[in-house]
Amino acid sequence: MKRDYFLVLVIVAGLMAAAMVTRWNDQHQRDLQSQFAEEPLYLNAPAMKRLTLAFNGVAADWFWLRSLQYVGRKIVNFEDTHAGNFNLANLSSLDLRLLPSLLRMTTTLDPQFLEPYYYGAFILPDLDPNEAIALLNHGIAANPDKWRLYQHLGYVYWQRGDYQKASEVYAAGARISGSPSWMLAMSARMKAEGGAGAAAREMYIHLAEASDDPTVKEMVAKQLMRLDSMEERDRIRRLLSDYAARTGRCAASWKEISQALRATGLRVSSSGAPLDPKNVPYRLIKNGCDVDLDEHSEVPHR
Repeated sequence: MKRDYFLVLVIVAGLMAAAMVTRWNDQHQRDLQSQFAEEPLYLNAPAMKRLTLAFNGVAADWFWLRSLQYVGRKIVNFEDTHAGNFNLANLSSLDLRLLPSLLRMTTTLDPQFLEPYYYGAFILPDLDPNEAIALLNHGIAANPDKWRLYQHLGYVYWQRGDYQKASEVYAAGARISGSPSWMLAMSARMKAEGGAGAAAREMYIHLAEASDDPTVKEMVAKQLMRLDSMEERDRIRRLLSDYAARTGRCAASWKEISQALRATGLRVSSSGAPLDPKNVPYRLIKNGCDVDLDEHSEVPHR
């Protein structure tokens, strides 16, 4: 019995030791995996391309998968430490320092692999807009006939507020064979965002005249209404500013400036409120110092 008892103790001790060793190995393996995931790339993209020779496509696929896993792992870790509260629209909360180099490596190994360009166009602007622009310019140089690359590059410039550059990029994309007609419309809209409303209006009108697509015509009509509303609101703001300068206070209601509104050619309701292009009254905001569209108006806000 003593021998059996001793044997049981040895077995239990061995199992406990094995469990501890396994746990230690698992913990350190996770640490090594995490550390490896954050290690910078030791070879630059051109050097890796020379090294992989005929296997460039396979290597590109590997780095592409690693890019997806890298972002996915970051999201999982963030959710684990923040009770699952992750906003996909804001990636700046993640430390994605390696993503630009991973995508750059992927697209250098296989410049015609389009998905990494599109992926980077959505993720990189929150991290480093310059990296996003460089990636997409690389894609356009390697794939000059792919209009979607121009679309994404124009979007990045729009995000950073460079409307003139965004307009130029959309216009360049619109010249590509097979590109949709709305690319030219987007170029016009970027001009409008930059304040060149007259040029944008002319481009919209030409687009509507040249297209038989009812969807395009509807879109153009809405954007023309938007331009009309932007111009009307600028005129109304000037009247509100003049009234405040003259009286020392902002307008308490539209009736106080209704006569001035009519004098400038704006359409005015029976209550004295100016009407937007869909005949919905504008609303006073900021205690009567500014104007905005009504939230129920069909005129596009953006």
